[in-house]
Amino acid sequence: MELTDAMRTVGTCRYYRQDPVPDETLYRAFEVARFGPQGGNRQPVRWIVVRDRARKQALQDLYLPMWKAYLGGIGDGSVNIGAMPKAVRDADHFAEHLADVPAIVVVCAEIDGLHPTDLELDRVSVVGGGSIYPTVQNFCLALRDQGVASAVTTLLCHAEPQVRELLEIPDDFLTAAHVTVGYPEKGFPTTLSRSPVADIVAAETFTRPYFADAAV
Repeated sequence: MELTDAMRTVGTCRYYRQDPVPDETLYRAFEVARFGPQGGNRQPVRWIVVRDRARKQALQDLYLPMWKAYLGGIGDGSVNIGAMPKAVRDADHFAEHLADVPAIVVVCAEIDGLHPTDLELDRVSVVGGGSIYPTVQNFCLALRDQGVASAVTTLLCHAEPQVRELLEIPDDFLTAAHVTVGYPEKGFPTTLSRSPVADIVAAETFTRPYFADAAV
């Protein structure tokens, strides 16, 4: 499909059909995903495809308590996510049925292959993800091109020691995300809600809109 159409409709799928995703489809997605940009061409990303029901259930059992605690924070106002009630209900359904998704792809990265240049700053470190998440987005777009939906979650990274044991992940690799993969039960979104370009792009300094007066 047209790349810009895929980018506008890849979305986050919370409801999946039970139809298995063929290995050939996954292979094609991985084959193009690997060309995502990464620092020094270190290629730190590795993938684990989890189809086994017992392992998926074990991942759900780890995911669900963390999600329910987060959901409780949304309910009492201590967590402000700005999401609509339907989005929260959809996310709750997703958590309750994680083991039913045809495949869960665990994204791992070799720690020595990352070069986080922001470790000394007085804030959360994010730079190391620059060699991981573009490849993950490539994977999601490649799935969308084949009519397969996905959702990226990082909540399970909080349970990395348990996930590491469950999936026999070596100590020199970290978990960066978990991607659910399957055919969408409700189809793909046609309109995603995002901030307009005029609100998110600045000229020269942070507070000067780039496109405020432009006819683009």
